[in-house]
Amino acid sequence: MPKPLSSLATWGLAAAAAGALLVGCSSEEAKLPKDKVANTVAEKLAAQTGQPKPDVTCPKDLVGKVGTTLRCKLTASDGSSLGVTVKVTSVDGDDIKYDIKADG
Repeated sequence: MPKPLSSLATWGLAAAAAGALLVGCSSEEAKLPKDKVANTVAEKLAAQTGQPKPDVTCPKDLVGKVGTTLRCKLTASDGSSLGVTVKVTSVDGDDIKYDIKADG
């Protein structure tokens, strides 16, 4: 297999097992800014894989409603990329918990 696929497999396995807890901004509807979600996903994946922090981008803020999903894009240091789904699992006030799952 080419090197980019092994890198994608590593990120995919890490993303499948990842989860995060963040604190959103105070508002009537809890939301996490897209840049904050992307940064936390990247940091968590880097810590789990021991690889350099990937570039993760998300198209919009994450709304704090259970079941809400957000599709982000991960680009590894070798240029390979894959999709990442962020899914809200629980919300307690402004605390939003979500799971991360990379495309297979």
